[in-house]
Amino acid sequence: MKTLLLYAITALAEIAGCYWAWLWAKQQGSVWWLLPSALSLAAFAWLLTLHEAASGRVYAAYGGVYIGAAILWLWAVDGIRPSIWDLAGAGVALVGMGIIVFQPR
Repeated sequence: MKTLLLYAITALAEIAGCYWAWLWAKQQGSVWWLLPSALSLAAFAWLLTLHEAASGRVYAAYGGVYIGAAILWLWAVDGIRPSIWDLAGAGVALVGMGIIVFQPR
């Protein structure tokens, strides 16, 4: 459970950091949006170091979590309900993440 929570927090830090930069660039937001963006992306990079697995395995598994988190963001922040195809793709990615993270050691 700790591993999954850490992956979820890591994904939130990355998505939020990218979103604030997007607000600045695409919606002519204040340059001040870049400060929380930079802090959030720095937190994202630091959070990746807290995972116990080898870096390549962490990055590979994180990709599946990121896809799932991005689909949730699409719904919660962008207000767009995910399609069945969005959900199926995220489900496949999360299964892949589970295989990588919870493999027998």
